[in-house]
Amino acid sequence: MTPSSEEDQVPVATAGRTTKFRGAVLALFAVAALFAYALDQLTKFWVSTSMVEGERIPVLPPLLHWYYIRNSGAAFSIGENYTWVFTIIMTVVSLAVLFYIRKVASLWWGLALGLLLGGALGNLTDRLFRAPSFGMGHVVDFIQLPNFAIFNIADSSVVSAVCIIVVLTLCGIGADGRKTSASQRAGEASSKAGEK
Repeated sequence: MTPSSEEDQVPVATAGRTTKFRGAVLALFAVAALFAYALDQLTKFWVSTSMVEGERIPVLPPLLHWYYIRNSGAAFSIGENYTWVFTIIMTVVSLAVLFYIRKVASLWWGLALGLLLGGALGNLTDRLFRAPSFGMGHVVDFIQLPNFAIFNIADSSVVSAVCIIVVLTLCGIGADGRKTSASQRAGEASSKAGEK
């Protein structure tokens, strides 16, 4: 046996760094998801045990109030009669995030997807286990801002995730961590269109 050359050792070292970085991405993803989910569930528990539904408490008036409501629909109470649809959507989103995270090699994408998963699971937990019935539960909302929907921490996590994803997309940073310029993206789009 001959000792391995430096050239033979480079791919092994690179693979080791890549594996460690992927571990960091997955760790950030897991921490973000757990943080968003735990904070959401703890605040909902606090609200539902210390406030009466419909109660409104000034926090930083007139900008911020705690206003305890239970929402069967989506944002702005849209789709109140289709609670089961939102249960299915949140389940699909959660599964899609868990499937997609395997391809992610960017800390920012890991953070965004972690927040998205934590938020989706937070509201999905309400849909599954709160009254009136399994899969039809009403979500606890309590954060009220002027002229805006009443929301919760899970909603905030999802919106934060979407904002991060939009910024990453506009900056051309893919889930693989590579940055592409606008001209490269336009070239890729035209080549895909040409293939069709």
